[in-house]
Amino acid sequence: MLKLITAAQMHEADAHTIRTEPITSVDLMERASKAFVGFFCKKFPDKNSIISVYCGTGNNGGDGLAIARLLKAENYQNINVKIARFSEHSSSDFDTNFNRIKESSVDFIELKPNDFPQENAEILIDALLGSGLNKPLNGAYAGLVNHLNQLQKQVIAVDVPTGFFAEGVIEPKATVLKAGLVITFQRPKINFLLPESASFMDDFLVADIGLDEKYIQNLESNYHFTQEKDVVKTLLPRKKFQHKGTFGHALLIAGQAKTMGAALFCSSAAVYAGAGLTTLCLPEAGLTALNAAMPEVMAIVREEKQLPEIEWDKFTVIAAGPGLGKESQHLMEDLFKNCKKPVVLDADALNMLSDNPDWWASVPQNSIITPHVKEFDRLFGKHDSWWERLQTASKQAGEKKIVIVLKNQYTIVADVDGKLYFNPTGNPAMGTGGMGDTLTGIITAFVAQGYTSFDAAFSGVYIHGKAGDELALNNSLSTVLPSQVMKQVPVTIAKLLAQKNS
Repeated sequence: MLKLITAAQMHEADAHTIRTEPITSVDLMERASKAFVGFFCKKFPDKNSIISVYCGTGNNGGDGLAIARLLKAENYQNINVKIARFSEHSSSDFDTNFNRIKESSVDFIELKPNDFPQENAEILIDALLGSGLNKPLNGAYAGLVNHLNQLQKQVIAVDVPTGFFAEGVIEPKATVLKAGLVITFQRPKINFLLPESASFMDDFLVADIGLDEKYIQNLESNYHFTQEKDVVKTLLPRKKFQHKGTFGHALLIAGQAKTMGAALFCSSAAVYAGAGLTTLCLPEAGLTALNAAMPEVMAIVREEKQLPEIEWDKFTVIAAGPGLGKESQHLMEDLFKNCKKPVVLDADALNMLSDNPDWWASVPQNSIITPHVKEFDRLFGKHDSWWERLQTASKQAGEKKIVIVLKNQYTIVADVDGKLYFNPTGNPAMGTGGMGDTLTGIITAFVAQGYTSFDAAFSGVYIHGKAGDELALNNSLSTVLPSQVMKQVPVTIAKLLAQKNS
């Protein structure tokens, strides 16, 4: 599990590496610049491209000067540097690289505030200001950024786009130099993983610059980034003599006459994800569709107004919500009255919970909730930013001792200790109705098979997204359907288990 750290902690990691490797700060800057150039050359191999490198006078600007010099050494023929010397202050490593650029064949000029030359470059490298920024841009830098944004050039940012906060609240109208690509150092910045970043950057790559990983992993942080090897460790292989009774019995309370698809998606996904037995509690109107679509799923037929007699103890896990309808409050009251094991709650179960906050007292510890952003805000109050939602997810998961799955491009799983885990799998092709119901079924199946609530959510989210990635990326699909994802899930799990056994 990769620790995600703040900009201040990254500076601490720089200082620790300089102190203990040992390496001089300017040599570490050179190493980082070489790592940037390695990625840049792969992404932009045309060495005749006209490239302007915009540099401030701090360490980010020092990176930019080194990058320009290294690109010239890689035979990029049309490199020029523009230095925003808007104050008398400069870092010592900037000064060192400024002396080196003067001794090279790279052309450079110094910019004056609000006096910007014509720009003919096809690519702009943004090395104006780094990750230490803690207040909005103003003055000369804001003027330069606004000028460059108006040019609508292809921008590649060094570590962070100028004006972008690495963590904390990002104002939607912040003055930020918009980047097509960010090549960042050692770790993604936490705010790269939140939706507000989409206004300021299209994509990012992480360049390893050789900082002390043991030191970083030992830093205090609530934020983590999931790696595939972490999921592989959690997976439970199937062994000889195990059978359907070994892999648990999942009950899903879902669907109504007009929204039976949600019930079919989540129950079918539970089967594909490996629940030994799956039972769907549904209205009689959906029975024919269930038998036709997924005869492997057993049924408990319910009246619209009440649950039938259910042997609650025979089920390993119970999930509720997909397609249930907010008028089914009595069903949820019956569930909370009778079930003391952790439950999985999604969709309308969450909407009813938001309307009945006193129900929280009846939600068993280690239960899992899987809200999208609107459901999350209905549950926990309106938020003005995703950074605020992170803090709320951490606080509420810790206080209520539940697992929260906050769905997003980088879905966030909050554990019962309030720690946050960002998931890297999944893609926009999966943005179709029913995808969340499928995820609920997968997570429920993992709980049924004996995974802890956190491992079920953590692994289920990763596998759900990875199955979608395999479909979209390997098969060049622009749209991926929930029914395709659930069928891909056992294939994806088998591939991950093969890593565990290799």
